[in-house]
Amino acid sequence: MQRTFEKKAGVSLIVFVVLLVFTMVLHPAGGSIEHLIGITPMIIVTHSIAIFSLPFGWAGCWGLTRKLGTEEYLPVLAFFMISLGLVAVMLAAAANGLALPFFLQHYRDGTQETMDAIKPVLKFNASVNKAFDHIYTIAFCLAILCWSVTILYNRNLPVWVAWSGIAIAAVIVGLYIFGVAANSLGGFRIFGSAMLVWMLLAGWALYKS
Repeated sequence: MQRTFEKKAGVSLIVFVVLLVFTMVLHPAGGSIEHLIGITPMIIVTHSIAIFSLPFGWAGCWGLTRKLGTEEYLPVLAFFMISLGLVAVMLAAAANGLALPFFLQHYRDGTQETMDAIKPVLKFNASVNKAFDHIYTIAFCLAILCWSVTILYNRNLPVWVAWSGIAIAAVIVGLYIFGVAANSLGGFRIFGSAMLVWMLLAGWALYKS
């Protein structure tokens, strides 16, 4: 039963990664209010896929935690860290990909004066989204680091998974130091790709373990 659960958890992590990669590829760039209103369907679809992927991520991360030992502190801490990050992803996706498009639909035929009047609302939404971006980036990084250290300690998964996690965590810290913005489209893809690569490796190792 344990073996079956671990294999399914590994598949769940892989599904999680595939869905988020699909989201990142289709994620539209920002622009004027008129542009955002025009691409509302694409915004809603991409962010809905991201939200739909989260339960797969949770299940996969719990399977990874079970594999590394729920009686150990670090893997359990990693699970709670990743849970914090996944909640932040959900809130960011809901705010930027659902609430914002729904809000803008009320101003589809608005005048230029109306568009100018709602710009502060968009700036506030961007600030909230930026906060969530930083939360999930740091939470994912710490979770990956905790799981990687645990793997080095108990060897329940191949050590290359651990070293790749430590390397990715170091890359993320380096990007922060060099001022790469986590909330920009380019930064989102860089940070997201780095973290998802490790999730994919961990999912595959969990499936094959």
